[in-house]
Amino acid sequence: MKKLLILTTALAGFAVQAHAGELTVMSWGGAYGEAQTEAHVKPWSAKTGFPAKMIDSDNPAQPVKAQVEAGNVTIDVASLEYADAIRLCDEGVLEKIDISILPPGNDGVPAAEDFLAGAVTECGVSTDIWANVYGYDTTKIPADKAPTTAADFFDMAKYPGKRGLRKGAKGVLEFALMADGVAPADVYKTLSTPEGVDRAFKKLDTIKKDVVWWEAGAQAPQLLADGEVIMTTAYNGRLFNAAVAEGKPFKVVWDGQVYENEMYAIPKGAPNLEKAKEFIAYATSTDGLRAQAQNISYGPARKSALKEPLIFKDGKTEMAPNVPTAEANLKNSLQSDFQFWVDRDAELNERFNAWLAAN
Repeated sequence: MKKLLILTTALAGFAVQAHAGELTVMSWGGAYGEAQTEAHVKPWSAKTGFPAKMIDSDNPAQPVKAQVEAGNVTIDVASLEYADAIRLCDEGVLEKIDISILPPGNDGVPAAEDFLAGAVTECGVSTDIWANVYGYDTTKIPADKAPTTAADFFDMAKYPGKRGLRKGAKGVLEFALMADGVAPADVYKTLSTPEGVDRAFKKLDTIKKDVVWWEAGAQAPQLLADGEVIMTTAYNGRLFNAAVAEGKPFKVVWDGQVYENEMYAIPKGAPNLEKAKEFIAYATSTDGLRAQAQNISYGPARKSALKEPLIFKDGKTEMAPNVPTAEANLKNSLQSDFQFWVDRDAELNERFNAWLAAN
């Protein structure tokens, strides 16, 4: 009974009717969801004549799992973090995706050779490479004192004021360790030990009383815009969109970034399985990935999509310097270890929640 209640609660916010004649895509809302709507959902629907809609979630992995376990699946395609795509695939929650359904690059290179390493998995296809970074409001911090390192985020003496952080262990613990001087190559080795976990939380202790926690991607730039925080971690594309498309005085600090693939996946029992596969093939084609990258500053996961310059939808802003995989942005960066989080997610989030609740 308790499990049924939990599933019913999880499904309550997503009680959309499943339609065999309409494709439902679930993503993260805000600038990211808008980018996928404009780059993928609308043009695919226009091309095929098959109705499609986008719905939002703070984290699509949760309703996907709940719907599949309840046997009431209304989502056809979901945008998932890499570790979640691997974990849910292992749990039998996602449909398998044969790489043979994916088109070759525009240069004729087969998909298996065109996608970057690790960008196509058993149940997911990468839509982009995104990063957890941090940003600040340039009107609140003088240029001659601008933060440039992960350590600066934790320096309350030099930069007094509230901080925004994503509410969860993933990405936050890695960032804390890099800010504490752990080299990116040693982060997961350190975090695999009790002493390393303690070290990460000890670093977080130094700012805990000044943290404003956010959960949805759109909240982070809003915290900056409202002046609730002086700096905040955020998804890099959300800060870029706020700065370039909305004219906000925000600047990204790339030092200590944690980057990973985002994946399109299909929940087990999706009402429009074949159309879902067609949609993913279209969206992750060379042109589909380029179109998304021209709407938000996440790097496309196909080599062919990077052969021509990418320009933001404003027609003038070059995207290359603004994506996580730009050479200059990778100097002190970390690629998220999906296997680490598949194995340790529950354990470390339990520790994180206990730490959060403690005085």
